[in-house]
Amino acid sequence: MQMAINMTETGLGNFANLKRLAYFAAVVETGSFTAAADRLGITKAVVSQQVARLERDFRTTLLTRTTRKVTPTDAGHAFYQRCALILREAGDAFDELAAVAGEPVGTLRLTAPLDYGISAVVPAIAAFVQRHPQCKVDAVLSDQSLDLMSGQVELAIRVGWLTELHVQARQIGTFRQLLVAAPGWQQQVSQLDGPEGIAALPFVANQALRDPTHWTFSRTELERQRVTVHPAIHLDATLAVREAVRLGAGLSVLPDFAVADDLATGRLIPVLPAWGLPSGGIHAVFPAARFRPGKVRAFVDLMVERAADAAVSH
Repeated sequence: MQMAINMTETGLGNFANLKRLAYFAAVVETGSFTAAADRLGITKAVVSQQVARLERDFRTTLLTRTTRKVTPTDAGHAFYQRCALILREAGDAFDELAAVAGEPVGTLRLTAPLDYGISAVVPAIAAFVQRHPQCKVDAVLSDQSLDLMSGQVELAIRVGWLTELHVQARQIGTFRQLLVAAPGWQQQVSQLDGPEGIAALPFVANQALRDPTHWTFSRTELERQRVTVHPAIHLDATLAVREAVRLGAGLSVLPDFAVADDLATGRLIPVLPAWGLPSGGIHAVFPAARFRPGKVRAFVDLMVERAADAAVSH
């Protein structure tokens, strides 16, 4: 869908209409006028009036409104894609000017997995806004990966193995995968001769992973065993898997940052500690772009700094 628009006739060349694009984009991204107003720090009435005026100016319905949610029409979805690009470019332009002065400004929109987000990203966010008081952070923590190309976020923290195309990434750390269980399983797991024995034990599968039922263990470079587990429980969030394992539901493989405290306090025990699983990377990922906003670079630098400090302390 393409629209040939005369900037002078429609008034899109003025700042007021750029603000209307931001209001409209916020409604699409949050799914409601109330949530959009909260994000923008203005009243719901202002958002509703400005979006309605945008629709009147173009004589086009951009949003379908119900009592439960607001969704874009086909025209609205196409318009949003353009809006997101325009707003991102405008934000980059302002950030580039601010970068000349050296101090990051603006709202950093990022996403991260829930487990790593709680343990590492949220503390970094708290430190970031204290270090850079002119910045705000809008974070989405979820085990379901948010599409970087949607325009809703400008930075993603990915834990694991990167599969995305047309993105740029910087490694900020690593993690180990650990096979763990509740202390009540101590007798059974102590009798295991090797990884193949876990196939007979209850397993809690993490559906957030690409392949939660096949695991390759290694003890030396030449000694490896691939095991297929038979889950008694399937869950779609790492923290939910950890809770089920804590409660004795079975064994599971979890990242070291999610179980470090539990292992230290004895709430969980390591299973087959002589056998290792592949380690993974933790990356900051951003859309491919010529310019990286100062707020993004500053936050990634902070994450790298904190990851290095944590490695030294351990």
